[in-house]
Amino acid sequence: MAAKTDDLLNLARSRAPADRERLLLAIVDLCDAGESAAGLMTSRPIQALLNSIFMSLVVEAERDIRRRLSEKLAQADWAPSALVNVLALDDIEIARPIIASSPVIKDHDLVRLLVEATIEHQIEVARRPNIGPPVVAAILQQREPAVLTALAGNATAALGEHDLAVLVAASERTAAMRSPLARHPGLTDNLARQLYVWVGQALRQSLVDRFRLDATELDAALAVSVQEAHGGGGAAAAPLAQAREGEREEMERRLVAKLDAAGQLRPGYLLRALKEGRLTLFLASLATLGRFDPTHVRRAVDSDRPELLALACAAVGIDRSVFPTILEMVRNLNAGLPGGGQEGARRAGGAFGPFDAHIAGAAFRRAVNPG
Repeated sequence: MAAKTDDLLNLARSRAPADRERLLLAIVDLCDAGESAAGLMTSRPIQALLNSIFMSLVVEAERDIRRRLSEKLAQADWAPSALVNVLALDDIEIARPIIASSPVIKDHDLVRLLVEATIEHQIEVARRPNIGPPVVAAILQQREPAVLTALAGNATAALGEHDLAVLVAASERTAAMRSPLARHPGLTDNLARQLYVWVGQALRQSLVDRFRLDATELDAALAVSVQEAHGGGGAAAAPLAQAREGEREEMERRLVAKLDAAGQLRPGYLLRALKEGRLTLFLASLATLGRFDPTHVRRAVDSDRPELLALACAAVGIDRSVFPTILEMVRNLNAGLPGGGQEGARRAGGAFGPFDAHIAGAAFRRAVNPG
């Protein structure tokens, strides 16, 4: 164990990108190594290592490594809480194992995910085994149909009779909730009668058999319900796609703010966002790193002056040699903008002149907002 500890610490002291990746992969592999590895990971030197650099390693890691790390850490009770919570806010394919089973995630973390994360993340929260009353209350308060449906199918959630009553009432408008509710072990006679009115024939028969209901009486109530339903209408959710896009952008802003507050938002994160095709995450990160107005950053990338983007990148510490790659990736994700072609790219090189980052930032602000 001592030799393994020394190996990890030596890798941690190296600044070489290859060694950083080796370190992260070594930690991933240790998650499968049983009790001896668990003892190593909880040792004081390794815990100090985790707390000091693990977050920065993960923030800069490739997507596949983050996914593998999430899968391995999903069962680890020694994982740093800050790291686990950042992984829980990552893309849903990465976040799912953490949300589903990490013992480090607590009820207050899950409630925060319900507020800050996407619908897909919220659904995973609702599916997590044995979620407690605070999480259930937060889900019911938000009343998002897809999340309520996931909660209805979670037989291990801490649902009281009142909570089930809220779900049954919501199932009048959300048909997907009815089948899991009809099979829910906590369903009572009174709630079964209410649910009977809204379900199909097969589920009605199962409710009659399970609760010994009076089908004749309930069918009369069903006829009244159908008549009332024909008199109502629902508003179409035309802007659904726009709402989902806005939701994703808001989640990205919150993730960037969390990384910034933890001191883990670095220039390398800009490249990672672009490699994953997430232009809005790149823009939010660049604006936060440079303390720029986000609308000014958006204006720069939508212009025909790539030197504006170059000034912003120079201000946050991006190297001149890296900028052509950034410019190409931004153009690929943004319909060819910023424009200017090869001549514009050549002009952009002048943004990395013999001056410091503060001057570059000031020049960007003046150029993008001359008024």
